[in-house]
Amino acid sequence: MSEIEALRSDVKALTERIGMLEDLNAIRRLHNAYGYYTDYNRSDELAELFSEDAEIIFLSGIYRGKVGARRLYGDWFRQFFTQGRPGPVYGFLLDHFQMQDIITVAPDRRTAKGRFRALLLGGNHESRDYRPEGLPDQFYEAGMYENDYVREDGVWKIKRLDYVVQWQADYDAGWYKTIAHLQPLTKTFPEDPLGPDELVDNQRQTWPYRQELAMHFAHPVLGRALADAERTA
Repeated sequence: MSEIEALRSDVKALTERIGMLEDLNAIRRLHNAYGYYTDYNRSDELAELFSEDAEIIFLSGIYRGKVGARRLYGDWFRQFFTQGRPGPVYGFLLDHFQMQDIITVAPDRRTAKGRFRALLLGGNHESRDYRPEGLPDQFYEAGMYENDYVREDGVWKIKRLDYVVQWQADYDAGWYKTIAHLQPLTKTFPEDPLGPDELVDNQRQTWPYRQELAMHFAHPVLGRALADAERTA
């Protein structure tokens, strides 16, 4: 290989590596933006983060496409939490911290997978007039995402968002004495106007049950994805 050919090869390899880093940052930004829009019940902005054929898996239900996203984040969440108003609203807290990301971009840079951890602080101030029925006034929630992403018209979007609640805790009682206020969905749309389009095959129980969420990524040392650990209940 001549010196010119070697330089061209190096430039090509470096260009590809830079592209991969840009993809990682774009996907991280996309998911972090999802957290911020969820904080304030911005359902219209949330729906636009998803691809046209997206799936959102929540509480053992599957919401499909942008229509499903608007049903979940708008018709259900925004109506329930803030009476249909985009936030922030007085006296209501729903802060989602997104962290501990592991993102894997496919070699062709058209698709990617990502795992994130979420920690949620939520509830009401005592002076708030409206209190969502069944929602604790002070609570914590932790969950895990295993997501698929796709480049659609040159822009990274969420193709499959899979969120599994790991635990919930009332502020006063802690996780020691708390049974999760979120329970698996059992009815689909349109029987339930706010329900998912479909239910997952294996219903996922919530805290104090623990649910495995398989890791998409290869072990950093062994270089391969590990088999699912035995599930515990």
